[in-house]
Amino acid sequence: MGVLYLLGLLVALTGMVLLDRRFRLFFWQDARRAGIVLVVGVLFFLGWDVAGIGLGIFFRGETTFMTGIVIARELPLEELFFLTLLCYLTMNLFAAVGRMLGRFAPAEPGPDHPRAGSAPASDHTVGDHTPRDHTVGNRGPGSSAPGDPTHSDPSPGGRL
Repeated sequence: MGVLYLLGLLVALTGMVLLDRRFRLFFWQDARRAGIVLVVGVLFFLGWDVAGIGLGIFFRGETTFMTGIVIARELPLEELFFLTLLCYLTMNLFAAVGRMLGRFAPAEPGPDHPRAGSAPASDHTVGDHTPRDHTVGNRGPGSSAPGDPTHSDPSPGGRL
């Protein structure tokens, strides 16, 4: 049972590698840059741990799930794998969220686009499902009928 924590960390790291490979998030996007970022991140947190151990803030907990191998005073072998997982997870998450936010950001027309900087040609765009008041006599803005989805009830608690 002394290797369960290390095995769990290795399974999680394997999952990070598979996600990275599948979605080209970190190492499969730019291996050189990813290697540098990962090593710098792990070294930073190892320095943090060593400082915390030196100040008496961090200490190694005893459990039967860990190997018992220490790489420095109060620094178990598993900590190196945990920090690697922490940094890898963070970079995969950073890349995935950045990609998702980029996908959902509104597209800006480039400077050479015919309508760059100008208003749309009509009040309807493809995929725009905003309700419009196209009734005969056009009652004007803010004067839709109570059954109309664009109707706003000025009373407290009224629906918008």
